[in-house]
Amino acid sequence: MLNITNNKLHEKVDLLQYESGKKVFNERNQKYFNRFLIAFGIILIIILFLPWTQSVAGKGYVTTLTPEQRPQTIQSPIPGRIEKWFVNEGDFVEKGDTILHISEIKNEYFDPQLVDRTGDQIKVKESSRNSYENKIQFLNNQINALQQERGLKTNQAENKLKQSILKFRSDSIDLEAAKTNLEIAQRQFQRAQTLNEEGLKSTTDLENYRLKLQEAQAKRVAQENKVLASENEIINARIELNRIGAEYSEKISKAQSDRSSAESGMFQTQADISKLETSYANYDTRRGMYYIKAPQAGYINKAIKGGIGESFKEGEPLVGIMPSNYELAVETYVAPIDMPLLHVGEEVRVQFDGWPAIVFSGWPNSSYGTYGAKIVAIENFISANGKYRVLLAPNEEDHNWPEGIKIGAGASTLALLEDVPIWYEIWRQLNGFPPNYYTPETETKITDSKK
Repeated sequence: MLNITNNKLHEKVDLLQYESGKKVFNERNQKYFNRFLIAFGIILIIILFLPWTQSVAGKGYVTTLTPEQRPQTIQSPIPGRIEKWFVNEGDFVEKGDTILHISEIKNEYFDPQLVDRTGDQIKVKESSRNSYENKIQFLNNQINALQQERGLKTNQAENKLKQSILKFRSDSIDLEAAKTNLEIAQRQFQRAQTLNEEGLKSTTDLENYRLKLQEAQAKRVAQENKVLASENEIINARIELNRIGAEYSEKISKAQSDRSSAESGMFQTQADISKLETSYANYDTRRGMYYIKAPQAGYINKAIKGGIGESFKEGEPLVGIMPSNYELAVETYVAPIDMPLLHVGEEVRVQFDGWPAIVFSGWPNSSYGTYGAKIVAIENFISANGKYRVLLAPNEEDHNWPEGIKIGAGASTLALLEDVPIWYEIWRQLNGFPPNYYTPETETKITDSKK
């Protein structure tokens, strides 16, 4: 009711005569209410000075601790066509169990005897290589024989050359003797002619000396012919020596050329064998890829390529598998402003989706339904969602995580930082300031020990 008149109703009407008025304007009630306000204010002030644990909140999901334990897809390294399935979705398989059988779709691999035929080609090439090796060995023997024969022929020609030289020397000495005899015969003839002119020698003696002179001249000419013949023999011996060297050099060069050709053919054959052996190994390995096997023990999640006769390319996922042995972990994401506050080994509280929990972010010890974890890895590069990825592992000193948690389930995390008063946390939240930056005690101890 608006008080728009000068008549004061409360002065004319006594409100205490009514039950409601007695309850409202009772001095005892006002006394208790004042005490309540005072007590509430004192308690509120005390609460403002209570310790509050700062935290960094994150949102993520359940994963595994190591990469090989996470759900994976099985691909075929070769293109093919599905022929037969050996498992159903949800089946448990051991490592090496056959999941499905595929067949070829490339025409160069259609031959069912491709591996055997390639092996036969390798054997033929190996026989050709052996033939080349034998030919090379025979040519080596031929070259050795020619070299030995050339040595013998060369020695024979050198001996003949030496004989010709010695004969030339002998004939030269005989020529000098013939020249000496001719000079003696000339002097004797001249003395006999002088004495004949003086009447001391007869004409018969003069004729005898003239005959001896002519015989000496004839012997000299004959000996000169022998010397020239010896010189010709020396020249012929040298020519024969050069001919032998040239002839056998040609024969040996031809044999060496044939050996080089055989070696080239052998090396080419060896290269062909290596290529065929590579092809054989590839074909044999490819034949073993027709059966897709489980890489590890686990459960078949989903057949991505179903049916019979469906074709696929290499690298396409065929079936999904979940490993049976794994260690749970949580993959959470934090804002870039909070990332410098996190360190490996810090304690984190985790709340799993679907598990009831009462969470007090500042009083982790009073929270119910949260589980302990520790940071094991912090990604150094920002993710596609604009946050940094943090991997958490179960805290062995805390309660065990629930057994019913499945991979991929959602999770909320609280990374515990340092303790501050509640009034400071309220003031920080109202101003939008980040939590206090701090260094864990473990890192401080390590730094002190290094110093």
